[in-house]
Amino acid sequence: MAAVAAVFIGTCAGPGAIAQGQLTPVITVNDGVITQYELSQRTRLLELFRTPGDLNEIARTALIEDRLKQQEMARFGVSIPPETLQRELEAFAERANMTLPQFTQVLAQDGVDISTLSDFVEIGVLWRDFVRARFGRQITITDSDVERAIAQRGNARSQLEVLLSEIIIAAPPDRAARAREAAEQIAQMRSFAEFEAAARQVSALPSRDDGGRLGWLPIDNYPPQIRSVILALEPGEVTEPLEIPNGIALFQLRGKREALRPAQAPASLEYAAYYIPGGQSEAGLRQAATIRDRVDTCDDLYGVARNQPAEVLERLTQSPSEISNEVALELARLDPGEVSYNLTRDNGETLVFLMLCARNAAGVEDLDPAAVRQQILGQRLTALADALLEDLRASAVIRP
Repeated sequence: MAAVAAVFIGTCAGPGAIAQGQLTPVITVNDGVITQYELSQRTRLLELFRTPGDLNEIARTALIEDRLKQQEMARFGVSIPPETLQRELEAFAERANMTLPQFTQVLAQDGVDISTLSDFVEIGVLWRDFVRARFGRQITITDSDVERAIAQRGNARSQLEVLLSEIIIAAPPDRAARAREAAEQIAQMRSFAEFEAAARQVSALPSRDDGGRLGWLPIDNYPPQIRSVILALEPGEVTEPLEIPNGIALFQLRGKREALRPAQAPASLEYAAYYIPGGQSEAGLRQAATIRDRVDTCDDLYGVARNQPAEVLERLTQSPSEISNEVALELARLDPGEVSYNLTRDNGETLVFLMLCARNAAGVEDLDPAAVRQQILGQRLTALADALLEDLRASAVIRP
């Protein structure tokens, strides 16, 4: 633990020399090559998307799969018109609430060329359409298939719960390098006692007083992109550092169990965010505590925000995949009516008073048979596409 503290408090070494030989091939896939530049660009893109895990390995695997897809589609002369690609890029940027020029600027600030995103989107769109055209006629979905799928969704099922300990290290730009280095050391821990000591020393969350220990929580409370990382852990193991805005999150698994109550994964979460000036200053935290004692439901926050600008209070209903990681991690700990004020925005100048209103499960009576049919089609197309990709990989010559 002394080493972690020393890293966190100490001074980081300066940046290393810029890598040379960016155009050098680092992987060959049959007759195609992947350059060091492509690998580093894809890794940076994954960083920008806040993808958890070993980004270099994820980027390597994804680029190999891209080459296999490109080579297979080239056999059939598949291509995408420039105007279609432009629309797809604009739609991609719009999902981040930006125009394409704005998104291009964000990419450039993070060292990612727009051509990297263009290749990423182009291959994804082409492969989706190629798979649908190649396999679509092979798939027959009967009314019985649809009825069975609807019935299965209505069945109660047990809910997997996880017992975690958490650490979130504050990582504003001036401390980001030290925070990353401390997080890398914590990620290697396998001792519960060591992790708890680290939580008490460096975690920015109130749970640090309990050594970062959380109670049993449904795994479905966590965002999909983090859920798979947690489920891959064995007791005592710690996740790789998961970057969130101005922070780094780590989780240690203490246990898994099947819940005794039936449950259903939430289709959406309804939550409210009230914004308090001053960030985590004494005045900001005091105001948050006062509001906490005044409100029991999200509706009560409208009274708190009365006669203030509309933008001080947001109330949102979003699917789990639409919620940013840092907000989703806070909501995962909350039951409806509970609050958190661990987050800030505007570079720490504004405190986010977060309240969970409801977790909404999809009702069987609301299921549209046509939508269910499309979901079944998508699942079967995905299975056929995965099988094709595995066949391509098995017959390919990949070096190194």
